[in-house]
Amino acid sequence: MASLEPRRPRQAAKGHRKTTPARLASRKVAARPAPAHSDEWESESTYRIADRQFHAALAAFTLGFSPISLLKAWQDWMLHLAIAPGKQQEIATKGIETLARLQQFLAAFALSGDKAEPRVRPLPQDQRFQHVGWQTFPFSFIHQSFLLTQEWWHDALVGVPGVTMRHERMVEFYGRQFLDMLSPANFLATNPEIIEKTIRERGSNLVRGLDHLIDDMERFICKERPAGAEAFKVGVNLAVTPGAVVFRNELIELIQYQPTTDKVRVEPILIVPAWIMKYYILDLSPQNSLVRYLVEHGFTVFCISWRNPGRAQRDISLGDYRRLGVMAALEAIEAITGAQRVHAAGYCLGGTLLAIAAAAMARDGDARLASVSLLAAQVDFDEPGELGLFIDESQVSFLEDMMWQEGFLDQHRMAGTFQMLRSQDLVWSRLVREYLIGHRPPFTDLMAWNVDATRMPYRMHSQYLRSLFLNNDLSRGRFKVGGRVIHIEHIRAPVFAVATVSDHVSPWRSVFKLTRLLDTDLTFVLTTGGHNAGIVAEPGRPRRAFRVLEHGAKDPPLDPAAWASSAHETAGSWWQVWTDWLISRSDGEAEPPPLGHEGRVFAPLCPAPGAYVHES
Repeated sequence: MASLEPRRPRQAAKGHRKTTPARLASRKVAARPAPAHSDEWESESTYRIADRQFHAALAAFTLGFSPISLLKAWQDWMLHLAIAPGKQQEIATKGIETLARLQQFLAAFALSGDKAEPRVRPLPQDQRFQHVGWQTFPFSFIHQSFLLTQEWWHDALVGVPGVTMRHERMVEFYGRQFLDMLSPANFLATNPEIIEKTIRERGSNLVRGLDHLIDDMERFICKERPAGAEAFKVGVNLAVTPGAVVFRNELIELIQYQPTTDKVRVEPILIVPAWIMKYYILDLSPQNSLVRYLVEHGFTVFCISWRNPGRAQRDISLGDYRRLGVMAALEAIEAITGAQRVHAAGYCLGGTLLAIAAAAMARDGDARLASVSLLAAQVDFDEPGELGLFIDESQVSFLEDMMWQEGFLDQHRMAGTFQMLRSQDLVWSRLVREYLIGHRPPFTDLMAWNVDATRMPYRMHSQYLRSLFLNNDLSRGRFKVGGRVIHIEHIRAPVFAVATVSDHVSPWRSVFKLTRLLDTDLTFVLTTGGHNAGIVAEPGRPRRAFRVLEHGAKDPPLDPAAWASSAHETAGSWWQVWTDWLISRSDGEAEPPPLGHEGRVFAPLCPAPGAYVHES
């Protein structure tokens, strides 16, 4: 790996001029104006425009998914299966074995009744058949039939010689989605829990469920928020940590939070959230706000609040997100606090953007980052998990044409993709619980945040999908900033990385690749939970635990599975580990800085959470 001379802390970076309010005020920070739609049409042939318009119209019927991508996968599987007589015989043999196992279960049931040992058990994460009624006949037979069929289909869809790994994963994924839809747990007549509930309540559960269904349909048609979301309001009981917007441009508002301690750490913290959702997942309710936790532990905290882009922002680029987001925020923080170094933390896509900015700063000799924290963030996209099944050349081209027509990627299409990744929990189990059992679980602050999605600008999202997700340019040393290539291994600031065990967006093994990519000291934390709940894991939250790896710049790479199996697990929240890590890399304490600078460029514009967070 390439190396750089060690930087001197507390010293202005090479080539970096000190930021002053006057200098920042005179700088044009607005994103480049979007080209008129007609101008963009004139730059392309009539034939290409016709293709774009057709694809955009087709997307309305395919929920934004490319039908060609899916058809190619099934074609690959079917054609190779057609010329694989051995695999065909294996499938037939396993089908006979499946029937035999089901007959054995029936025979065992005839002899011992409900004490008959099942021939197949659900996977540990499959909670559909936990009710005791599934152990009684005929429901035991029904659920055993389904699980055996599911197992047979899995064997049929994988292992066909000649099928590409990607296409095999796709057909297995979509086959699983189809079977999940047909699960006996989804239907009144075949689910003993629903039948028991209906008899006991004389059908009132179904009446409640119908009310829930009608209410949800009305809200969907009227584009209203889901039932229960009205109890949560940004600025009222969400995102209520005191602070003020101290800087605003065309893309961000920078929030500075009010200190609560007599002394604060010399280095402030800049939080770069993902722009796919609103920033306040890190400042939810007072009891689970990461921002409030940091403030109470003596840090001056700044957080970016991204604008919700519309058609006018269609031409904002990924480079603009770095320049007008991370870099503009760093310069504002330097001018407000006078701090020469900053602890920077990025969540999800914000972490990827922060890694890009940090690598570019390292390349240019800019030493303002005291540390870099990446929370559930990827920089290597070779193994993006099941989310990668939705991204190939056909799908990206399809999405680009759809975004070209609208100017952005609509949040509802993104939400549908994430729901497919966990359809068993987020779709079918929810429908059963709310519409057949008639029970709506309490709406939570995290659920309220989850429906407060944002849009993605056409140009930026296209660059993200192609450069990072499809081509993996960042980890392969091909990504350019300012016309020159950057390298992740040039980052010299110490790095704190958090991954979550059940993450379906940034799989932890993918995040773990930082141990190979970075050439600096890395503290890696693997915590329980998913992409969101694993990060919002305040102290005192039950069923939370984590493992910690200290990986030096010169340490040999590790196998993630071997490390995870041998690493000591500690009960509790990783937040305390992170604050201790930040404190150990800070240069003492100082008087808290004021909120902005009254009468100067950075006078507070409005109270937190600001204006951009309210844009819909």
